[in-house]
Formats: sequence, C-alpha cells, structure tokens
Amino acid sequence: MSYPYVLLSAAVSLDGYLDDTTSERLLLSSPADFDRVDEVRASVDAILIGAGTIRADNPRLLVNSADRRAARVAAGKPEYPLKVTVSGSGDLDPAANFWHTGGEKTVYTTEKGAERARALGIAADVVPLGPELDWRRILTHLHDERGVRRLMVEGGGTVHTQLLQQGLADELQLVLAPLLVGDPDAPRLFGPGAYQGGRLRLTDTRRIQDVVLMRYEPTAPGTGPLPSAADRRWLALACDLAAECPPSQTAFSVGAVVVAADGTELARGHSREAGDPVVHAEEAALAKIDPADPRLATATVYSSLEPCARRASRPAPCARLILDAGVRRVVTAWQEPDTFVTAADGNGLLAAEGVDVVVLPEYVERARVVNRHLTG
Repeated sequence: MSYPYVLLSAAVSLDGYLDDTTSERLLLSSPADFDRVDEVRASVDAILIGAGTIRADNPRLLVNSADRRAARVAAGKPEYPLKVTVSGSGDLDPAANFWHTGGEKTVYTTEKGAERARALGIAADVVPLGPELDWRRILTHLHDERGVRRLMVEGGGTVHTQLLQQGLADELQLVLAPLLVGDPDAPRLFGPGAYQGGRLRLTDTRRIQDVVLMRYEPTAPGTGPLPSAADRRWLALACDLAAECPPSQTAFSVGAVVVAADGTELARGHSREAGDPVVHAEEAALAKIDPADPRLATATVYSSLEPCARRASRPAPCARLILDAGVRRVVTAWQEPDTFVTAADGNGLLAAEGVDVVVLPEYVERARVVNRHLTG
C-alpha cells in the first residue's frame, strides 16, 4: 500500500480550541499566516476536509493567489488542487461553496452514502469504499488512482484525530493563536481516543505576526503488520545509513535503526561499522543496547535489507540476533538478492517465529542505490 505524504494543518487558541460556539467562524490565524496557508495549498496535490467542516464553515478551499495558481499551471498541474471530503452518510449540501469553486472534487463514502450523495446531485466524483470508511483505503485510492503525492488535511477535529490515531499523519503544522475560548462546548483539535504512543518531534517554530507556527512529526513506530508514517521515516533513515558503509565487493551495504515503541531511538548501525569488516547493520545496532533493556520487547528494527538468515562470517545471522533480543517487529525495504546467498529469506524466518515483518517496497531503490556495484 502506498499513501500520499499526509500533512495535518490547523490553528488553535491558547486553550486548544478550533473555534467558539457562535454562528460566526472564529478567525485564529493572522493575515500573514492565511497567506502561508495559501502557499501550502498551492504546493500540494489535494486538500481534504471532513463533511462536518463543510457543514459548519461552508469553505471554498481555494488557492487565492493568482500568481501561485499560474505557477501551478506552468508546472503542468491543475490550477487548483483536488478537493476531497469524507462522509460516511453522504448527507451533504449540494449548494455548499465546496462544490462550486475551484477545480475537481472527490467524495469518499460508503455504499449507502454514495447512493444518497448521487441522489442529492453532489457535483463531485463519488467514490464508495464498501460498508464502512477506511482511511488506508482512502489514502491508497488517492495515491494510486488520483496521483496524489502530497495531501493537505485542513480538518476538522475528527479527521485530524483519526489520522493521528492510526499513525497515518506524516506532519502536523499547528498555529497557536493568542486567544482564549474557554467554552467546554467548543470544538477541539483532537478528541479522545487511543493515540499511538510517544512524543511528537518538534522540527520547526516560526513567529508569524502574533501567531506561532509549530511543525511536528510523529516518531512512534506502527504496531503489528500495518505501517505508520513514522515507519517510513525511520526506514528512510536506515537507507541513508547504508551510504555510510565502507564499500565492499563481497557484502552489501546496509543500514539499521532500533526504535522503542514510544519513538525513542535506541541504537543505529551500518555494515562494516567501526572497522569491523564483517559486522552487519542489525548486529552493530543491537550490540549497542543492553540485552536486558525492557524496551526491546516492543521495539521495531528498521533495516534497508531484510535481515540475513544465513551467514558464514559469524555464528548467528541477524534474523536470529533479532529473535534472541526479543524484538517482535521488523520493517524492511529490500529482499536480499541471490548475489551471495541463494534464497536467503530472512523475512520468512522471522515471520515463522511470530515476528511482524513489514515490507515497504517503495524504499527498495533507496536501499539498492549504494549497492549497484554488486547488483548492476
């Protein structure tokens, strides 16, 4: 499954509210920040809001700058990004601004919701995804069928909550406004629920007139066989570490990272690290962690190449080292070719022992590029 890069965008009051309870929309951003949002809109392939936001705010959801729209056209893109909404019921107002401004629109809904939306005459491509809504199916359809590589999500709170809970948000751009709402009935950015554990990493802060923009990225690995946005980021790091390997004509260059369930990096390593000509990436990383560390039981190992199942240089292959360490989840990109070991299948060995093995084939090229001298 391939997903777009998912960027959550929101502005909140100092006490964490998206709006107040009056009939007028509460303007939280400054004029300069509204222009920044317009710039972000112009940079993405699609913008998504929930049906509740259409009902509450009746937004147009446009790129307002004529220069930015012209730049999109000059780059071979549509003048406006695709506008997307999600509604399980299909109960949507056909007169809403959303449908009558901008470019193409898509509604993701259920089978019953599609019947209602079509009966209402909604001016959009109505896509039913079965009896219930499923965010992974929505994101896969956007990526594979609509060519969306960057998706901006502008709300509301339910949509933001679900995407963050399911580990599908790559980035959160949060604007903090110098206002206090103080109304417990007002909508909040995030609702209650079981969030994936761990702190988000702050990557940037910026003052924009009287508001502050903060950018965060999730760090906690996924759970079980389903990939999260953080899984992709950690695997990309493992692929980058492979480039630090001293070149060899007899072994692959591989990078590995071990990450705790809360998103804490426990260790990293790469092949032939510290002058050891035969050490493997996973072996180098695990050697830096106390075997008694209780975090290993819920940690994830990220490796640019599947852990080896057989090796001549050391008694224990990396798949066995992972099992002995008690790690029960591995994310990898590239299945080991037959260059040195025929039918290696380290992933199969791990899976047979109950480890959740997640393969992200979209990172194969990043894992292969430093090994082209071996594979051609």
